[in-house]
Amino acid sequence: MVTTKPAPVVLDGSPLSICSIVSVARRGALVELANASRKRVEAARDGMLARAAEGEALYGINTGFGSFAHVRLPADQLAQLQLNLIRSHACGVGELLDTESVRGVMVVLAASLARGHSGVRPAVIDSIIEHLNHGITPCVPSRGSVGASGDLAPLAHIAQGLVGEGEVHVHGSRTPVNAHEAQERAGIARLQLSEKEGLALINGTHMMCALGAIAVSDVRDLMHAAIAALAMALDGCRAATSVLDPRIHAVRAQTGQQQIAAVVAAMLRESQIGPSHASNDPRVQDPYALRAGPQVLGAVLDAIRFARTTIERELGAVTDNPLVFEASGRWDVLSGANFHGMPLAIALDLLKIALSHLAGIAERRIYWALSGHDRENLLPPHLSANPGVQSGCMIVQYTAAACCNELRTLAYPSSVGNIPTCAGIEDYNSMGATSALHARDAIRLARDVVACELLVMAQALEFQRPLVSGAGVEGARAIVRTVVAPLTADRSIAPDLAAIAALIARGAFVRAECDLA
Repeated sequence: MVTTKPAPVVLDGSPLSICSIVSVARRGALVELANASRKRVEAARDGMLARAAEGEALYGINTGFGSFAHVRLPADQLAQLQLNLIRSHACGVGELLDTESVRGVMVVLAASLARGHSGVRPAVIDSIIEHLNHGITPCVPSRGSVGASGDLAPLAHIAQGLVGEGEVHVHGSRTPVNAHEAQERAGIARLQLSEKEGLALINGTHMMCALGAIAVSDVRDLMHAAIAALAMALDGCRAATSVLDPRIHAVRAQTGQQQIAAVVAAMLRESQIGPSHASNDPRVQDPYALRAGPQVLGAVLDAIRFARTTIERELGAVTDNPLVFEASGRWDVLSGANFHGMPLAIALDLLKIALSHLAGIAERRIYWALSGHDRENLLPPHLSANPGVQSGCMIVQYTAAACCNELRTLAYPSSVGNIPTCAGIEDYNSMGATSALHARDAIRLARDVVACELLVMAQALEFQRPLVSGAGVEGARAIVRTVVAPLTADRSIAPDLAAIAALIARGAFVRAECDLA
């Protein structure tokens, strides 16, 4: 199979797109620094140094950090100050971030510095780019950031790799190597830090932003699969499709709800199953999991869009401190708090909650299809071809329930639990890095639950034969059948679920005519 080499990502000061983050993180796209950005960075650097030469105390440039901000330092200690900062702050714990996540963080960091407000030399950005383009990825423990003052510990581990310390992975290898050895093999010089540069490397929201960008990319593919699963469920369970009537949703005026109802209705268009039970059906209404699918998934879609918009704004931001600005021929160095992760923390917490509902209502539909409670849907208990002798899909619901239980735990908002740091100077933290890590895990769990529903509803449709559903539903069922055969006898379903989850992750259920951006 021929793979197209991704286009280079050029850092020119404009916002990065989510697609560009994924391209660098997962597809190995090369990164370049635009000449205009290089000039802006050089000008800001010169302006910052000119202000420092005037003798004014400038945080992190000629002073200590955090609660040591009152300590003024002589010029001959400023470079050592920056290296000491990296060494002392590289104290993360826990499992390592995967290579694609770290690469995402690195390109977000480089793009922020390239906007020319951080006071670093272009050499700092060049170093990040060289490491990305040579496939050298620092080993970064996943825990240690409190989501304010920047993602300090994780970013310090990245900076440690740039200065030739710590360990790195090369081209995704499992075995880490010494950072300086990897640099020598690649012909990359160690980064020698100067004034403010260590601080600029670690004092931003780049980890939570990158993880968030990858998350909202993945959740788009998941949302398409969840919509397909809902459409399959309506016909697989012989549910009423009148609940999709656009008049119902117009009077609610919720954007996501209206769109979900319209997409599902389109997938079911010209179905033979719905008309087959339209008359003389003793069921007046279906359970909420079927009847309120557009309302619940619509709310999820609206939450995803909010999270995506917040992250897209952050992908054009400068989030370290202090920042350098040109003003009427001179340069101002301003201390602020753009490193505070609360905008991202709240958005990612909302995303976790939304994913809990996406998976939760899917599990309820799985339960209903397997329960045997509805005699009108033509489905045997647990979709077993030989109930009692064969268990069919019984344990699929158990698996979905276990994932939903963990999702509910992850959905607890990290941002509501503040713990002050740095002797009280940093007295209100966002915990946004935890929100991002949990959102990443929530996507994996929700993906598995939707895989469970797709498997169950594909099987449910087998019991509706010879009637066929709408073209959209039959297309989704066919995608499932490319990796999973109908269940005619008991077998281990774990490989089937893994195969469907992989389809979801690859975007196999994305519909071009369904714009969820």
